[in-house]
Amino acid sequence: MLQDAENEDGGRVPRPPAEESDFPLVPPAQPVLERARFADRRAAGRALAKALRTLALPAPLVLALPRGGVPVAAEVARALGAPLDLLMVRKIGAPGQPELAVAAIAALGACGSSAAQDMSGPCPQTVVDVGLMATTGADQAFVDRGVARESAELERRRQRYLQGRACVPLDGRTVIVVDDGIATGTTLRAALKALRAASPPRDLQGAGRAGPRAIVLAVPVAPAQVLAALQAEVDAAVCLWTPPLFMAVGAHYRDFRQVSDEEVVAALSGAASPQA
Repeated sequence: MLQDAENEDGGRVPRPPAEESDFPLVPPAQPVLERARFADRRAAGRALAKALRTLALPAPLVLALPRGGVPVAAEVARALGAPLDLLMVRKIGAPGQPELAVAAIAALGACGSSAAQDMSGPCPQTVVDVGLMATTGADQAFVDRGVARESAELERRRQRYLQGRACVPLDGRTVIVVDDGIATGTTLRAALKALRAASPPRDLQGAGRAGPRAIVLAVPVAPAQVLAALQAEVDAAVCLWTPPLFMAVGAHYRDFRQVSDEEVVAALSGAASPQA
């Protein structure tokens, strides 16, 4: 059964009912606790695609979190014959620890619902980790400055990556959100919030719903506790590896070099047609 999403006021927004035959999603096998490190992001993407192909995923659309999630997602999209688009995300790092996200902002790339086709300037959604703010000494003013700075960078990247790319409507799609791994989960929560914000709620008569058929989270590696918390925000989650001792995401790859803007643009150019 599809779970409800959350609106901007914290209330629950019902997702459209789906018949069992419409979305026969088979739960994946339990994540692997121990395995060799992934060779690189593309190898992780191929392994993730293999797991996803065991599921019934009607009308799939793959959304990558750039930049690191793009090579992973490109392999998934290729294997599923699905279009590839972006969920733009920027983290606000803790004071003196830029890789530790105390907050994150996110917005859709070119995709959107039919009720909100103009995504030329989507309003970023913000998620804040209040606990980490307290432990790292980040106050609200620090977060606000970070949000302003990263909002500008998010828009720069959106323009750079998409370059007038055609819109991929979310309506009726099984949306697969892909990253190269999860650490605290803050950036993914922001991404999922942006995805829900692009799906307008039903009217009082239960009509007029537009948006995804279902949302699937797919990552190669994640801490078990964080993954369990995120599962409540999606319809299904596929994770290949939940290490008992989780360190940084990059520690679970042999090659974790930075992904360039040019690689992101090339991956989008080589993906299936947005009308697929």
